Amino acid sequence: MITLSVVVPIRDGERFIADALTSLGRNARHDFEFIVVNDGSVDATGDIIEDFVHDLPGLTVLRNPTPVGLADARNTGLSAATGRYVTFMDGDDWLAPGYLARLVDAIDGLGCDFVRADHVQVEGRKRVVHRAPSARRGAVLDPRDAILPAGMRTMVDYPYAWAGIYRRSLRDLLHFPGSLHTAEDRPWIWRLHREAATFAVVSLAGVFYRRMVSGSLTQVGDERQLHFFDAFDLVFKDLEPEFLPKAVRNFCALLAHHLEIGERFTPELRARFRERGAQMVRALPPELVAESVARMSVEREATLRALVPDLPPSPHVRVRRDREET
Repeated sequence: MITLSVVVPIRDGERFIADALTSLGRNARHDFEFIVVNDGSVDATGDIIEDFVHDLPGLTVLRNPTPVGLADARNTGLSAATGRYVTFMDGDDWLAPGYLARLVDAIDGLGCDFVRADHVQVEGRKRVVHRAPSARRGAVLDPRDAILPAGMRTMVDYPYAWAGIYRRSLRDLLHFPGSLHTAEDRPWIWRLHREAATFAVVSLAGVFYRRMVSGSLTQVGDERQLHFFDAFDLVFKDLEPEFLPKAVRNFCALLAHHLEIGERFTPELRARFRERGAQMVRALPPELVAESVARMSVEREATLRALVPDLPPSPHVRVRRDREET
């Protein structure tokens, strides 16, 4: 019987996939399976994966003839998973030895629907531990209670699917919106916290997350970035009124961040991004937008007011907490 399924989507990752698979080998166990989804790679990724087929126990390789995107590649892996639990790893990241066994021990011991963990952010030789926002560790909690308060960084601001372990019995809650080619983790984490029954956070940082990787979705400046708005359309859809202030704040902070790094867009795409952003801001409750803007830095407030000049004035009392949601 398989205890844990690890889903690894990868596209054109020849520089990093060997590191990822080697780290899985250092986590291998007879009851673990590793499902690598080669999403239409045209470089040497497929050949490198094949080199591991006979040496990595539990490895299954699936291949999409043409790329379908990260969300659907993950969904393909989920459909093939047979483990009691499931987790994710991106093909340009790697894991500490023994990390997966500790994840399994955590969720076994706590008995909840899913467990979230910390991670290590990697930029060149730099290593920084990023903690999941919840201060309560090792306790079973209600996921809905971890969405608020609106004015603080909470678990929905920590959307990384690979920073945790999940009961496969959650089924559809684990699937990603396949229509999205970026920001797919935003509606995913919101739905998980709104609809799952129990979760916990543990002080365990075993995922090494590469940042600033050329070709990653955080770096590209093509039309996929417009899916940011489609992702938040899904977040806002049927959202309970109690969570709306948090979602508005989350969206406004991320929108300002995207506008700040808009130089990666072509002029035509930048204009489309700004137009879509202005339309979406104007469709939100003005008082919630004003409250969100009041809590930003002066620079970010100026960025949003340049986008939407008719924004309502900020409340008299200002609280500056820049970059909480990014």
